[in-house]
Amino acid sequence: MKIGVFTVLFKQRPFEEALDYIKAAGCEAVEIGVGGFPGPEHANSSLLLEDDAARQRFQDAITSRGLEISALSCHGNPLHPRREIAEADDRDFRNAVQLAQKLEVPTVITFSGCPGGGPEAMEPNWVTCPWPPDYTTSLEWQWNERARPYWSEAATYAKDHGVRVAIELHPGFLAYHTDSFNRLREIGGEMIGVNFDPSHLFWQGMDPLVCVRALGDAIFHVHAKDTWLDGPNIAINGVLDTKPYTDEIHRSWIFRTVGFGHGQEFWRSLISELRLAGYDGAISIEHEDSLMSVNEGFTSAVQFLQDVIIWEPAAQAWWT
Repeated sequence: MKIGVFTVLFKQRPFEEALDYIKAAGCEAVEIGVGGFPGPEHANSSLLLEDDAARQRFQDAITSRGLEISALSCHGNPLHPRREIAEADDRDFRNAVQLAQKLEVPTVITFSGCPGGGPEAMEPNWVTCPWPPDYTTSLEWQWNERARPYWSEAATYAKDHGVRVAIELHPGFLAYHTDSFNRLREIGGEMIGVNFDPSHLFWQGMDPLVCVRALGDAIFHVHAKDTWLDGPNIAINGVLDTKPYTDEIHRSWIFRTVGFGHGQEFWRSLISELRLAGYDGAISIEHEDSLMSVNEGFTSAVQFLQDVIIWEPAAQAWWT
């Protein structure tokens, strides 16, 4: 496995300066945002698709530093009920797939999307309970009338370009836990996998270690991000929390740099489970820790993961 980073962290820096900093910190892989919520912070996919020389310069800037691209990310909502938003996010997705093919990057990361609650809705509606029955009716409409047509075609599009799609399981979207991902994969087939981010699972009460074993070879990419669970606030209000992320002291949970929500025992176990699942790709640091600066959180995460990940292949056992 290789330690990587989602370069959106350094969107304020020139690209090559950011790459130098990332390399010096000890990373070997970069995940590049090319659209959606991260935005094209260092890579304009339309330009890179049209300009072979620009694309070669972009790729050389990475490979000349001994880095590799672990994935292209375009986290968006292609099922958004507002047509202009859905079309823009779908365009970003397809550009990302085309660019990944040209760069020989195996994986594009995005969200599953979330439609409105019905044909006339203007805002996404994330259904979290089956009653009153309107919710169940709305959820089935979302899956059958929006998710199924879109993802059956989008998965074929990705397959035709030789690119896998890693869905980040995230509350607020249709695929947010194991069962909902499995439903999406039934639609899109084996080209649809997971960008495994334990931080989104912790606060839902899921066990990421059990989830890795359940997902197995459907794990296409991994984010390194932690979550701190605030016991007293959870005891009062539960885990469904709409307070701003900056209201840390009152929230039931907040995102943290790896090691500040769960210690080495968990992260060593996670690496072990990923190895058992056959995963040997990048562990990509995503920094959303509001209690740490970008530099502090990033360098802390790199050092923590260097202590967790065993770099050399396991020695051959004496009895083999």
